[in-house]
Parts: sequence; structure tokens; C-alpha cells
Amino acid sequence: MWILTIFCLCLHFSATCNAGITSKYVRKPHASVDMPPEHFPSPATFNAPEQVHITQGDHEGRGMIISWVTPLHRNPNVVTYWEAEGEHRRRHKVHAATTSYRYYNYTSGFIHHATLRMLKYDTRYIYELGKHNEARKFSFTTPPKAGPDVPYTFGVMGDLGQTYDSNQTFQHYVSNPKGQAVLYVGDLSYADHYPFHDNVKWDIWGRFVEKSTAYQPWIWTAGNHEIDYAPEIEENTPFKPYMHRYHVPYKASKSTSPLWYSIKRASAYIIVLSSYSAYGTYTPQYNWLEQEFPKVNRSETPWLIVLLHSPMYNSNNYHYMEGESMRVMFEQWFVENKVDLVFSGHVHSYERSERISNVQYNITNGLSAPVKDPCAPVYITIGDGGNIEGIADNFADPQPSYSAFREASFGHAILEIKNRSHAFYTWHRNQDNEPTIADSTWFHNRYWYPHDEHSSSSGLVH
Repeated sequence: MWILTIFCLCLHFSATCNAGITSKYVRKPHASVDMPPEHFPSPATFNAPEQVHITQGDHEGRGMIISWVTPLHRNPNVVTYWEAEGEHRRRHKVHAATTSYRYYNYTSGFIHHATLRMLKYDTRYIYELGKHNEARKFSFTTPPKAGPDVPYTFGVMGDLGQTYDSNQTFQHYVSNPKGQAVLYVGDLSYADHYPFHDNVKWDIWGRFVEKSTAYQPWIWTAGNHEIDYAPEIEENTPFKPYMHRYHVPYKASKSTSPLWYSIKRASAYIIVLSSYSAYGTYTPQYNWLEQEFPKVNRSETPWLIVLLHSPMYNSNNYHYMEGESMRVMFEQWFVENKVDLVFSGHVHSYERSERISNVQYNITNGLSAPVKDPCAPVYITIGDGGNIEGIADNFADPQPSYSAFREASFGHAILEIKNRSHAFYTWHRNQDNEPTIADSTWFHNRYWYPHDEHSSSSGLVH
């Protein structure tokens, strides 16, 4: 009887326990509050360039898109740039394509996008916008040429908004010297949270993040708060403000839309998808992705990373299973092509999964549940930038077996690619005004070193 009792207890615990960690850290229970607009004024000089942001301008890493706004006049719309070091620092000029838009009762300033091409790899450049007393100078560094063992470090953020919590997340990232570029998983200004989708919030947000976006390329993903579809005020064009303000090099990867595209950067191949565009069979996004995976050369860019907004795996009751239809469409491709990491936002907390998949179902076996899969990606939800909607603190209980670590806090992540086989990952929570490392793990590349990471045992502070 004693042996039978022990056996039954073991069965009970094996059925109900899992290796995942739900952090016990409790964020201070106060609402996220927007910072006053006067915290982010325009530059003092007349018609000075503002809201400066850069992103990769081609597929290979030798281009840069420089974007900025002049509030009053179309001109000057020229970028002057030169190498920061070396004997031959000849100045080059590129004219921008200039646009503007109206949204309900708002009229934008003049939005400029200039693409710098044929830059040298791994080189620091100075660039200047405007002229005379309104001229402003910035700099950026191009990535190294793509290669299997080229180290590179990405910051990862999402759902930032412009609250005091957003500012804490953003300042923590800016103060971290490791980041070289940002993988941004959607939801930028949250202008649609306000009456008539107050587009002034787009201007404020552009000034807010400029201290990073003007110096490091941010790789943009569109979220639901970029849709800005509002037929009740006769705004019937989805993504209008976002598409005018944030250009990406989608044509370089043969995409038909700026909402999905790919780039190579150092040892990473990054695929950006749109959770809020059609992705069913034979749609443009579906067809593009189907043709994109065979183009990835893991001998050149071993790390295959996907960015999207709505999580495919999420154990928070907020937005639970909203990414399920995209998972059904694309997860099989992720597994077959050995995607390493999938970053998403949307849920305003942090979660990292095990390597799992749910592709075993067919009509005869009736199996449908996430299981450990060494060919599958790790899914990371990092919609914890600090936006006006606040924290998502309603995790499912018990924690499902596919969830390795989760915490209802705001923060940012750092992904340090070391070589073709290993990358070190840390998630930094906002705690007592310090970016505390709350979760960390080594990732093993699925193509070159597909060994178990024992990821459920990580985390430095719980």
C-alpha cells in the first residue's frame, strides 16, 4: 500500500508540475501615465530637422534609410554624409523623397526619406541634416559584412508608447553600451489610444526616441496600434501614418508591401511579418514567405530570426491565442527551416518559451498540443515597453509546460550573437530605476549546434 501511495503521488506531480518559472517579482501597481508633451519639444531653431530615425536601407547591410521631419518647409531635404575616420573623408549628398499626409484634423510636417547606398561595411559615418543654424549632425555605424561567425548585438523592444514607464525602458536600453541595432516588434506611438487618433502623438514619439533612432537602425515591425483604421472619422486607409513615417527596404527582398520584408545583418537573417495583413494561403504575404525561406543561406547567416507582433505562443490571458491562425499557417515552415528565435509584442508582459511546436496534428491521430521539438524556435513575447495600456498581469495558472519563464513587468532584452553556434540572451526588467537582469540563457543555433539549452533553468533574479 505504501509503494502504491508513492507511485500515485509521483503520477500526480508529473501530471501537474512543469519546469517553467513564473517570477515572483511584483511590479509596483500603478498605472502607466503619459509624459507631458513639453518634455519633448521641437529643436529651438527655425524649421530644424526633427524626429530623426534610421533603418537598414537594403538587403545586404550596405544601405541606410535616413528619415526626418521638417515642421514648416519642404526644404532643405538633403542628407550630407561622410566617413568619420580615414584620409578620404569626401562629403556626399543625397536628396530625399518628401511626403506629407492629412489624418482627420491633423496635417503632418514634411516627412523626408533618403537612402544612402554602397556604404562600406563596419564603418562609422557622420551625417548632417538641414543647413546653416538649423543643421543637425548625427552618426551611425554600418554592420560588418555578413558571415557565419560575425558577432553582433541587438536590442529588443516592443509596445513602447510614451509613458514614464516607456521612458524608463528606453533610458535603460540607451544606457546599455552593447546594443548595435534594435529589433522592434511593433506598437510605437499609441496615437490611436486618444480621441480622433491624435497624430500629434506620432510627432512626440518621434522626438522621444530620437536619441537612439538617429544613431542606431531600428528594424520596424507594424503592430495593431499602427493600423489607424477609423471609418467613423472617414479614415479608411490602414497604416496611413505609419507608412508615411517609417520606410523599410521591402523591395530589396522582393516583397510587395513594407509590412513584411527581410534583411541580412552580420550573422543574422531577419524576417519581418505582419500580423494584421492577410496571410492565408496564396495571399501576397504567404507567397512571399514561402519563397523567402529557401533564400536563407545558413552558411552565411546562421541565425534565423522572425519578428511579428501578435504572439503565436502566450500563456497570458490578455490577447490569449490571438496569434493562433498565423501559427497554424506558418509554424510548420518555422520548424522545417529551423528558425532560431521568434520575437513578438502585443501582450504587455514578458515570456520566453521552450523549444516547442504544435505541428503533429492530423485528422487521424487527433493530437494537438505543444510538445518539445529540437527543430522549433524559442518564442519570446516582449511587448513590455511600458505603454499607456499598462501591464498584462493575468497569467494562466498553472503555467503551461511550454512556458520557460514569464514575468508581469516592463523591460527590454539584449541578444548577443557570439558566433554561428551560440548567442547569449538577457532580459532586463525595470526595477527600482535600474535595468535588472531577470532572465538569461544561452541559445544554441538550430542549424549549426542543435543541442538542448536546458532553457527552463535560466534567470538570474526571480
